Amino acid sequence: MRLLLIAFIAWPLVEIALFIAIGQTIGLWPTLLGVIAMGIVGGLILRHSGLARLAEARRSLASGQLPARAIADAMLISGAGVLIAIPGYLSGVLGLLLLIPPLRQLLYLLLGRRFRVVGAVGPAPAPSQKRTIELDSDEFRPR
Repeated sequence: MRLLLIAFIAWPLVEIALFIAIGQTIGLWPTLLGVIAMGIVGGLILRHSGLARLAEARRSLASGQLPARAIADAMLISGAGVLIAIPGYLSGVLGLLLLIPPLRQLLYLLLGRRFRVVGAVGPAPAPSQKRTIELDSDEFRPR
């Protein structure tokens, strides 16, 4: 929990420091244009690539296969689009890294050690239907 709090506080500070450093190196307007360009690219990634991966997952599901990889790819690519669209160079770089397939594969391997995907063998069991029988006091007799 503390690590999350530290990251929540440190992230904007790092982004501000990067804005200042990049702004001093290349100037104000190129820095702002870079952020605007990343926002546009992130939006395009979200619109096209993430939706294409979700369509691929639907096709896999329709053919009877468990589309775990397609869903994971769609989530990571959509997350990359969000990170790129967020104003900031650190988030943009992390988003761009998520777009590289070998790095996503490495992330799958790291997460695969902590999680396991289990497929359903058959249809989900129907919920049991309990019937309620109401008795009047003259119809009930204790054992």
